[in-house]
Amino acid sequence: MKINKGIITALSAIGIAQGLKVFTYKKLTGKWDLRQVMTTGGMPSSHSAGVAALSSYVAAKHGTTSVETAIAVIFGVIVMYDAQGIRRHTGEIAKLINDIDGEMAVISEHLPGLGYVKQKEELNELLGHQPKEVAWGAILGLCIGLLSAKMEDSN
Repeated sequence: MKINKGIITALSAIGIAQGLKVFTYKKLTGKWDLRQVMTTGGMPSSHSAGVAALSSYVAAKHGTTSVETAIAVIFGVIVMYDAQGIRRHTGEIAKLINDIDGEMAVISEHLPGLGYVKQKEELNELLGHQPKEVAWGAILGLCIGLLSAKMEDSN
């Protein structure tokens, strides 16, 4: 069975980026937290790493003017834009809702007739990425994609 090297390259970049989040979280907070491997958001963006690895791998294998490269690059741009745009703003809205929910819970203690019920779980606030997280993910992915293509060529 022949494996698709582009898929392996992209998934490897995603896995490496997720693993690096443990170290960047430690640097940021001073605490080790292996759960960071499974989180969204954070440094570097695994979404960006994956699509950049795929795009650079495809470009190295098929040339920068190929249809395959065009598809991979446009797909990558959309994913990276979404990661630092819409998904980041959604996380900011989730933070506001969590704050309002906490304030409403305090208010309802003083006004029992209000009938407010606090939500059981807070909304996830780390959904998207800051632009620098996307950029570092893209750089990581670019390097992994080119390295993968180079390793394949040397075999």
